[in-house]
Amino acid sequence: MSMNASKTRRKVVVASAENGDSGDKLDQLLLSSAISNGEDLSPFIRKTFASGKPETLLHHLRHFCRSKEAEIEEVCKVHYQDFIMAVDDLRSLLSGVESLKSSISNSNYQLQSVAGPLLTSLDSFIEARNKCENINLAIYSLRICVRLMELCSRANFHLSKNNFYMALKCIDSIEREFIQKTPSSTLRRMLEKNIPAIRAHIERKISKEFGDWLVEIRTVSRNLGQVAIGQASASRQREEELRIRQRQAEEQSRLSVRDTVYALEEEDDDGYFTGNEGNDVYGNGGTANAALGFDLTPLYRSYHIHQTLGLEDGFKKYYFENRKLQLTSDFQVSSMTPFLESHQTFFAQIAGFFIVEDRVLRTGGGLITKMEVENLWDTAVSKMCSVLEDQFSRMRTANHLLLIKDYVSLLGVTLRRYGYSVDALLDVLNKHRDKYHELLLSDCRIQIAEALAADKFEQMWMNKEYEYSMNVLSFQIQTSDIVPAFPYIAPFSSTVPDCCRIVRSFIEDSVSFMSHGGQLDFYDVVKKYLDRLLTEVLDDALLKLISTSISGVNQAMVVAANMAVFERACDFFFRHAAKLSGLPLRMVERSRRQFPLTKARDAAEEMLSSLLKKKVDGFMTLIENVNWMIDEQPQNENEYVNEVIIFLETLLSTAQQILPGQVLKRVLQDVLSHISETIVNFLVGESVKKFSLNAVMGIDVDIKVLESFAENQASLVSEEEAILLKKALVEARQLVNLLLSNNPENFLNPVIRERSYNALDYRKVAIISEKLKDPSERLFGTFGSRGYKQNPKKKSLDSLIKRLKDVN
Repeated sequence: MSMNASKTRRKVVVASAENGDSGDKLDQLLLSSAISNGEDLSPFIRKTFASGKPETLLHHLRHFCRSKEAEIEEVCKVHYQDFIMAVDDLRSLLSGVESLKSSISNSNYQLQSVAGPLLTSLDSFIEARNKCENINLAIYSLRICVRLMELCSRANFHLSKNNFYMALKCIDSIEREFIQKTPSSTLRRMLEKNIPAIRAHIERKISKEFGDWLVEIRTVSRNLGQVAIGQASASRQREEELRIRQRQAEEQSRLSVRDTVYALEEEDDDGYFTGNEGNDVYGNGGTANAALGFDLTPLYRSYHIHQTLGLEDGFKKYYFENRKLQLTSDFQVSSMTPFLESHQTFFAQIAGFFIVEDRVLRTGGGLITKMEVENLWDTAVSKMCSVLEDQFSRMRTANHLLLIKDYVSLLGVTLRRYGYSVDALLDVLNKHRDKYHELLLSDCRIQIAEALAADKFEQMWMNKEYEYSMNVLSFQIQTSDIVPAFPYIAPFSSTVPDCCRIVRSFIEDSVSFMSHGGQLDFYDVVKKYLDRLLTEVLDDALLKLISTSISGVNQAMVVAANMAVFERACDFFFRHAAKLSGLPLRMVERSRRQFPLTKARDAAEEMLSSLLKKKVDGFMTLIENVNWMIDEQPQNENEYVNEVIIFLETLLSTAQQILPGQVLKRVLQDVLSHISETIVNFLVGESVKKFSLNAVMGIDVDIKVLESFAENQASLVSEEEAILLKKALVEARQLVNLLLSNNPENFLNPVIRERSYNALDYRKVAIISEKLKDPSERLFGTFGSRGYKQNPKKKSLDSLIKRLKDVN
């Protein structure tokens, strides 16, 4: 209803505006429309003041107010009845409100009278509750502070005891659980300031401990390496003893010794890793560790602390770099100290270093990796090989090289137990095998020369059994298993045992160098160098000795006897080399070798024979006293033969005590052959112009005496060899047989000559046959009757001479 009235009024205003001035009406209309629509009137006000006619605007506004008052009045008239009714309703309600107000006032009074004590109690309760909350908060804060102070006190205690890990755990707990809950800002600031300082302090302290451990571990590593290599040496010695017992047992078994008792001995390799943590020599907490001072606790403690500090990777790198620097420092070889004196310390330091690293690798919880250890080992092997190459190239003494080689091989055995590859080191040792043996041969050459120069070439006297054992039995050169009576005069000079000791030492040194070098079968190598020692060194030295220093028969006889003993000693040398090389003796016995001192033996026998021939030649000069034109047949031997026989018998009485039968046979055979040759050559020579048949018969007697002497030697040599001695006179015997034969012309028959005169030279026969004459020619003219003009034997001899001249 009001909306319709409003619309009706708006239409009336527009209609009345049309009746006035068109401009004013339009402005009035626009102003009314803007006010009705609630728009901004500022444009109208600005426009009015701009035109300078504010009265018009005021007029329009008053007009608008009057128009609205009419509308209000219209609306009031419409709604007045409802208003009256509402006022009546309000008046009726006013009385009820008054009564309600009175009731509420009464209720309020009653409520206040009742609630007053309760409110007082409530205020007391609230106050008490607030106090309780404050107290609880204070208690909670105090508890936090107490626990915090306890942790701080515990951290200080651990710091004072250098128990840094527990101190760091306390600090971590403070940071994680309490520093944000601490009610005291002063305490919080103090903690925030001191906790980093404490961590830095712990890092410094633990780094110092680690630095001290790095210094200490170098000395410990050297001692540790020496002990470990010493244990490897002891283990090797036990293995050698076990092998010796095993070889002895095998030898006894081979010789069918049935009473041998075998026992297996078990020995622990004390000091080597057994897999039992804390009990082995290189673990933490073992008894051997305490003895060696080998303790990894500072290292692991430092590593653990750095892990706790979050600096694990940095510490790993720091540890590796420092250990690498230490290893590089260990590689330095002092130029002030001979390597022979410092090599054990040098290698022991490196061995101890890698024993420690092996333990750190296995128990360090990833402190160092296997690849890093292998890289360090490769560097160490390369450096050690370089040092060995350099030092070996400078060495001029075999024993020095052997000492270093043995220690390096022990180093290899020690570190191989920990999984390190030592093939490169063994290759370096094998590479210098030839140089070592050349140095060893050179040393032996000097020693043998000194031994030969010191020998007086007299038979050795041995007064005690230990001397016999040391000089004879130890080289197996005895001819009988029966121990002789003492004092004992040996059939050799001091050269034999002295040279045997040198050769035996050479064998042992060679085997020592070749063994434990990665090569199992090295007997052939040892045998090759042993052959060189015997043939190039000992044989040449003996040859030189024989050619320059032997001047008497007794000396030559001793040297020849020495050579026979050397022949037995050489068998011992090869058996000894095989035994030390682990080769069964039956293998050596199957492959018997030629006597390596053949040249010296032949030269010694030749020298002895030459000296004996000179002696015999002195007696054979008496052959010039023979009456070569004797008229009667001699009944006894000539003087020269007696002298020769006396000399030979005197010689044999001495020689049979020294020389073996075979040597004596060869020498006698050569001397008798020389006597035979001397007789024949004397008849050929100018000293004899002619000789009779009776003189030939005298020579026949002489030869029979010599043949009887040869046959009588069957007690010294065998009968077959005595026959061979007799055959040494074959040239003189065949010549005498030819001259005494009835048909000398048979010499020209090839069959007869090969059978009966094969030792004769036809030129000598021709010369000697021409000298066979009888001054009276009665020898060939009185055998038969006067009817024979010429003796048939003489005729045959003349025919022989003629035909031999034709051949010449």
